[in-house]
Amino acid sequence: MSVIVVGSMAFDAIETPFGKIDRIVGGSAVYVAYAAGNFVKPIQLVSIIGADFSEEEMAELKSRGAQFEGVEIVPGKKSFFWSGRYHLDMNSRDTLITDLNVLADFNPVVPESYQGAEFLMLGNLDPTVQKKVIQQLKTRPKLIVMDTMNFWMEIALPQLEEVLKLVDVLMVNDSEARQLSGQFSLVKAAREIMKMGPKYLIIKKGEHGALLFHEERVFFAPALPLEEVFDPTGAGDTFAGGFIGHIAKTKDVSFENMKTAIIVGSAMASYCVEKFGPERLREITKEDIDNRIREFVQLVNFDIELV
Repeated sequence: MSVIVVGSMAFDAIETPFGKIDRIVGGSAVYVAYAAGNFVKPIQLVSIIGADFSEEEMAELKSRGAQFEGVEIVPGKKSFFWSGRYHLDMNSRDTLITDLNVLADFNPVVPESYQGAEFLMLGNLDPTVQKKVIQQLKTRPKLIVMDTMNFWMEIALPQLEEVLKLVDVLMVNDSEARQLSGQFSLVKAAREIMKMGPKYLIIKKGEHGALLFHEERVFFAPALPLEEVFDPTGAGDTFAGGFIGHIAKTKDVSFENMKTAIIVGSAMASYCVEKFGPERLREITKEDIDNRIREFVQLVNFDIELV
């Protein structure tokens, strides 16, 4: 039930209306691993880090089933670093610093030990990097899930379109879906994007939930109303980790099971935002996750009698 996770492993400096932290571990691969590791092991990481990524951080991830054979460690250089400040509504933010550091030279290598993995999660990276990973796999996984963002649509659209032809599931937010498709209606946007290659499309709407599209079918999962959102950094990657973790655990790639996976992903993301970075994800137990999923079920479950 192994999952290959491709993404950044980084450090972040985060400022929100509720606090500030100058340095905390982050990156898409880290968040996906913390979330997915609750459901499936091993998590086979493909990434690049500098000498500043501590043994303690690696040991913590390894204790949760992460494997590092596909992680390149560059001596004497620094890991990817991002700094951002969130506005009061917590939906918008300003990027203050983006230091690519070792990520600028990332040339992914899939180790032999990773070959045969059943599931692949492509975190938000340069689409040329995403494509290189797919091309190195000798056997196509049962499901390839891909995340991307508006930045790649602006500077690498032809390369992004190439990767879209190779994946099964695309995850974007609502503004990115509109940008990629040229359509304002999300239903029309989904139809246009699925013509590009993905069989399934997940449109994340932050505090307003998520939509799943497949052929003519649509599923909507609301977000859990939270009293406080402390730090939304990594929530989308945590959602992706919960999603792919559930799919890999059940080995069921049907539309019906993806509906459940979206609820699981939403539950994981709702924990992520409660503290800085992945701190809250380090604390939660299986019981916590089960309880949060039950809250989601209660949110969407109702009886109605037509008269």
